[in-house]
Amino acid sequence: MNSKIKNLDLGLIWFGAAISIAEILTGTLFAPLGFSQGILAIVIGHLIGCGLFFLVGLIGAKSEKTAMESVKIAFGEKGAIIFTFLNILQLIGWTAVMISQGAGASSEVFSSNSTNMWSIIIGILIIIWILIGIKNLEKINIISMSVLFILTLILSFNIFKGTSFEKTGGLSFGQAIELSIAMPLSWLPLIGDYTKDAKNPFEGTLTASLVYFFASIWMYIIGMSAAGFSGSSSISQIMLKAGLGSIALIIVIFSTVTTTFLDAYSGGVSCKSLFKNISEKWAALIVTIIGIALAIFFDTGQFENFLYLIGSVFAPMASVQIVDYFLIKNKKINSDFDFINIISWVIGFIIYRIFLKEGLSIGATLPAILITGLVTFILKKFLK
Repeated sequence: MNSKIKNLDLGLIWFGAAISIAEILTGTLFAPLGFSQGILAIVIGHLIGCGLFFLVGLIGAKSEKTAMESVKIAFGEKGAIIFTFLNILQLIGWTAVMISQGAGASSEVFSSNSTNMWSIIIGILIIIWILIGIKNLEKINIISMSVLFILTLILSFNIFKGTSFEKTGGLSFGQAIELSIAMPLSWLPLIGDYTKDAKNPFEGTLTASLVYFFASIWMYIIGMSAAGFSGSSSISQIMLKAGLGSIALIIVIFSTVTTTFLDAYSGGVSCKSLFKNISEKWAALIVTIIGIALAIFFDTGQFENFLYLIGSVFAPMASVQIVDYFLIKNKKINSDFDFINIISWVIGFIIYRIFLKEGLSIGATLPAILITGLVTFILKKFLK
């Protein structure tokens, strides 16, 4: 039987997930809204995204199933395969994006062209984290999170010394909400991999959700403020202008490793749900190695479009799961394919893409998940 994860450890894990270059980078995109409107969009988006984060995490905690195993409850033993496959692709993509961003920022800090070397160094550190294992990272996490916490406080203090916030056009309020939702949403297909072992299902999931909620908002505001006050969206330039110098390298590397570890580890867990005989740890190592190769040999740009694509797939999936588990009270895997829920997800996916093009002031996620949830509930009640 697996040892249970304490609330403190879950909090540290998700604090490490939030203290991320990707979160700060996403935050820089909010500068065109101005400071007050930017913060409002960040908070609204995180309330929606982290609400889904909590409910999906609670399903994993209560069912004691991994994220992708709990998807089988809603979509069936074989129906969930498509989400597992898409999740593995997403996690490989995130691993590559995070390594690429971390390597690029590290290279800029030293004003060198050694991006490939930094990709390998960061990849090796992630591999070490995987080999240590999530259950043995308690002391290392406490030390690394303490260092990151202190350094991000210094970063925040220096950034907010800026005198004027430069507001420009180019981003609607609805688009900003979507970008705010996107980061917590990207964790939905893997939150259950950690909450399933929570010592206390409700308290552990709530701790993880609240820690991520506040820490992620903090990172977004750092990114937005840095772009607004310093006029730069480059992570390395932001940190150098904040007077951190080579200390910036510690923030870049540790934040990249602690976040990307979760992607790689959950990639391994998802692989195991498809191939029962494979080791989670070895699959996670393979995900990391592929991520390193992609970071070195391929362009991992188009970050904004990548976030929108994640939302269109996993927001309606989460909506179907939540309604099926908490309202329909379906607590076990009943079939190979749950066609009603699969149809509901397809409808939700289409609705999300339509609303995204319409540019609604509230964004696409909230109306998409509400309509998807309503469709799921009605179809389940009347067609069952």
